[in-house]
Amino acid sequence: MDARLLKMEAARAALAHVEAGMVIGIGTGSTAEEFIRLLAAAVADGMPVTGVPTSERTAIMCRELGIPLTTLDDVPHLAMTVDGADEVDTQLRLIKGGGGALLREKIVAAASDSMIVIADETKLVDRLGRFPLPIEVNRFGLAATQMAVLKASEKLGLSGRIVLRMAEGTPFLTDGGHYILDASFGLIHDPRALSDALHAIPGVVEHGMFLDFADVAIIAGKSGVKTIKPTR
Repeated sequence: MDARLLKMEAARAALAHVEAGMVIGIGTGSTAEEFIRLLAAAVADGMPVTGVPTSERTAIMCRELGIPLTTLDDVPHLAMTVDGADEVDTQLRLIKGGGGALLREKIVAAASDSMIVIADETKLVDRLGRFPLPIEVNRFGLAATQMAVLKASEKLGLSGRIVLRMAEGTPFLTDGGHYILDASFGLIHDPRALSDALHAIPGVVEHGMFLDFADVAIIAGKSGVKTIKPTR
């Protein structure tokens, strides 16, 4: 089974958790897009569901496929969010932000009663850090912020390249108009300590570690679909 089919199976399992009349957060990324396609088919068949997109890319796709949308300003409390992940460990701690939507993804997830993560088995890890950690930062004072991130990570025994994400020769801009630093720290032994250290840096808007957000992970692999709940 190829990667897309695995993502489709995870998305199909997540769709079973969606009930008529729900207002749900809709994630960003290739696995989330499989969920969007399946959700759009359900809406076309008459299922009343409204979505809050976590990125402009997701919003465009939802509109094109006929999924009704609203905003957190109009509906500040959501039943659930369905989103993918770049990494998920057995405690359902995540790294997200490979697509650059981590800030909005975290805001939407925080406004939801539950978060369902959908992924193929290649995203499941024993410990976070194989995937570079995205850190969304303010454009003002970039060099100072990057230095502060480096110093904070070194105090925690972390090392590795911290690079400004580029797109077609210019700095990548998030939907919020910020830059992203991709930090290749390797295995992160204490995600909570790193989270606290990054949040203490004024130029850091948000980071891509989602700790205590996910309630269920639906992981599709060659042997089938399995559901993981946190051990915390």
